[in-house]
Amino acid sequence: MFSKAIVRKPGANFSGGLTSSDLGKPNFQKTLEQHQAYINALTQCGIEVTILEADPKFPDGCFVEDVAVVTEEMAVITRPGDIARLGEQEKIASQLFAHKKLEYIFEKGTLEGGDIMRVGNHFYIGRSKRTNAEGAKQLAEILEKYGFSSSEIPVKNVLHLKTGITHLKEDMFVAVPEFLPYFKNKRVIPLAIDEFYMANCLYINDQLLIPKGFSKMNLKLENLGFKTIQIEMSEFEKMDGGLTCLSLLF
Repeated sequence: MFSKAIVRKPGANFSGGLTSSDLGKPNFQKTLEQHQAYINALTQCGIEVTILEADPKFPDGCFVEDVAVVTEEMAVITRPGDIARLGEQEKIASQLFAHKKLEYIFEKGTLEGGDIMRVGNHFYIGRSKRTNAEGAKQLAEILEKYGFSSSEIPVKNVLHLKTGITHLKEDMFVAVPEFLPYFKNKRVIPLAIDEFYMANCLYINDQLLIPKGFSKMNLKLENLGFKTIQIEMSEFEKMDGGLTCLSLLF
């Protein structure tokens, strides 16, 4: 169960951030409205939300998940894989310092939180363009100190591991085909190509936040017993963002 979250508002230069999509530039007013709806959903799930102001130095700064990996006892401050994002982690570290012991990923390691998926006491580490071998190694060593296990999964066709697979609850996942071979012994809901964006959803305190606009998958999840909250994410999708990356939960 989570009780707190840290989020950061998108800045006026949000559209100048990193993206590989060809969906056009986000509308800033819609971006703010969708971000507020996201905060409202967190609050609905019983979360106390700390809202940081935008930092104009970092257009991608609202994607706070990428700069820390948080556990019960400690938080790992990461080292983003694109030079444009180096420095985002400093403000987040100052916020987490009040709650957690801090560990760090150091040069020459790179690691982003979007590549980290926790299932119980095991952490799956995605090896992507943003998370390199050294970053994965450093994280694995830190986790082992605190009694956690980890394993690596190659990420080839999406930005981050959690762009393509999300843990729902127990042994249930939702995933794009790329990751199905790594979870053969789990209950995985496979996604059709027109539903790939649904791979990034967020299970919080018995509620499942999902992107709006996927009625077939929403019905399937509700039939499985999930209580869903649909959130419009169109402007964040344009910038390679999803539901998990907009908050740090603990």
